[in-house]
Amino acid sequence: MVPRNNPSPTPAELILHREFNAPCSLVFACWTENRHLQHWSAPHGLTMPHAEGKAETGGHYRVCMQKPDGTKLWLHGVYKEVVPNRKLVMTHVWEQEDGSPGEETLVTVLFEDLGGKTRMTMIQTGFETLASRDGHGEGWSECFEKLESLLSKLSNMGIKS
Repeated sequence: MVPRNNPSPTPAELILHREFNAPCSLVFACWTENRHLQHWSAPHGLTMPHAEGKAETGGHYRVCMQKPDGTKLWLHGVYKEVVPNRKLVMTHVWEQEDGSPGEETLVTVLFEDLGGKTRMTMIQTGFETLASRDGHGEGWSECFEKLESLLSKLSNMGIKS
């Protein structure tokens, strides 16, 4: 299913909706466990050779996405709110080449149980430009395609969380 972009009231906000044929516990685990993140949380053509962190309120994370030419894109953040199988709120900060922080946004992910399926709503706010918002929208959409594939594979293996 292709994600629907809701018209955003300002360029600073991105809203994506997606429904997955997997239980909330598994979708939530894919967002919060490094062993799953590395398989979906980078757009097509990029890999994630590094993912670390602890999904708990106040916990930190740091990940690296790598382009085919070897260029590494680092980002980090802090979990502001973690409600298992229901809600994640975290900062999303790109790191500059010199390691200093770049644009910081806030990502909120809501998980709704649909009886074995999950409706996920992702809201990202605080973009500095419309181009940044649109670029993130494209990137997240590709990630969610990979997440759907991973969830299908895990579900077929009988993994529920």
